[in-house]
Amino acid sequence: MHGRGHTLTRKHLTQQHVNRRLWLLGCGVLLAGCRRRVPDETPEGVVAEWLERMQRVHGNPEDAASAYELLSTEAKKNLEERARRASAATGRKMTPESMLAPSRFSLRFSPRKMFPRVAGDRAVVDVVGVSPDAERASVPCVREQGRWRVDLVLPPLPEVEKRPNSER
Repeated sequence: MHGRGHTLTRKHLTQQHVNRRLWLLGCGVLLAGCRRRVPDETPEGVVAEWLERMQRVHGNPEDAASAYELLSTEAKKNLEERARRASAATGRKMTPESMLAPSRFSLRFSPRKMFPRVAGDRAVVDVVGVSPDAERASVPCVREQGRWRVDLVLPPLPEVEKRPNSER
């Protein structure tokens, strides 16, 4: 009887071990399937996330910084120069993200679908609304250090005009 009881216990423990492994495997599969995608893994993901963040920017510096972080290096450099010039003109310190003026940003249409066209580290995301013929926009993106960024098209900055006879 001692031998038989020992065998049942061993079989029971082995079955518990198998069940536990199957349960852990199932949980791992579920968690992997439920993993939240990082928005900047794809061009269309970063565009969707940037549009969402920009809609929240209404004078809130944290929301502006959140949208700013999804911009390309070139777009950031342009905004940094704009902030530098605005600071010099106003006498107040202006941040690059404060140059993302919410009053100048509004969606012309509600995005319904996004179609990326990728060529190496560059992409253009075609954003389409309800009426594809009338509601369409193309958003350039660039991959930097493995992450996609919105390559915001900004008008070029004019040369800084200097007063005659000024040293600077």
